[in-house]
Amino acid sequence: MATGKSSTRGAKEPRCVVVVPLFNEESVIADVVTDIKKHFSRVVCVDDGSSDSSAAVAREAGATVISHPMNLGQGAALQTGITWARNKGDLDYLITFDGDGQHKVEDVVDMLSYARRRDLAVVFGSRFLDKRTKPDLAKRIVLKVAVLITRLVTGLQLTDAHNGLRVIRADALEHVNLIQDRMSHATEIVHQLAKSGLSWKEYPIEILYTEYSKRKGQSLLNSINILFDLIVR
Repeated sequence: MATGKSSTRGAKEPRCVVVVPLFNEESVIADVVTDIKKHFSRVVCVDDGSSDSSAAVAREAGATVISHPMNLGQGAALQTGITWARNKGDLDYLITFDGDGQHKVEDVVDMLSYARRRDLAVVFGSRFLDKRTKPDLAKRIVLKVAVLITRLVTGLQLTDAHNGLRVIRADALEHVNLIQDRMSHATEIVHQLAKSGLSWKEYPIEILYTEYSKRKGQSLLNSINILFDLIVR
């Protein structure tokens, strides 16, 4: 999206920053950044203590890279990107996007358009609003339990509580200050946005369960870890 001095709700393209948490994704991050930059000019990768060349690859692909000296967790990486974007200003929307290639840029383009048409402060991606995404039964059960916990904690009737694809308008972003560093940040961000009282909706998106993303942690064990993190924290 072109950057200009337009109003968020105006006719011109909105000013967007796409924040991508990054941890040991050197084999896929160039494609992820390249795809995002076909639609959004400002991509910020937060390298969360990677031991590979993820940061250099992301930078070479055209992203701004912020590095943590050690691995702090995805929640901490997101908050670093959010703080950077807020401090820079010149922002209408912030978009959160996973770095492992499981999100489709076309989905977030549609989500942004939907947010603008409906004058929504937040749009959450959901893999359960259509039938394109096909998690296995065990993972589906664990994710549904995570949804129930998130509904109890936040009051928002989401269908997909742990989806990293989000469009957040600048006024809503002011309510986000994550202190949960690891996977429970996904419920924390929903809770903070719910407390803002601003308008929100979900939007159907597809999650690409590739062999790579499964090896990176999209497993049943990781889903169980999410639930453990939610309950303990």
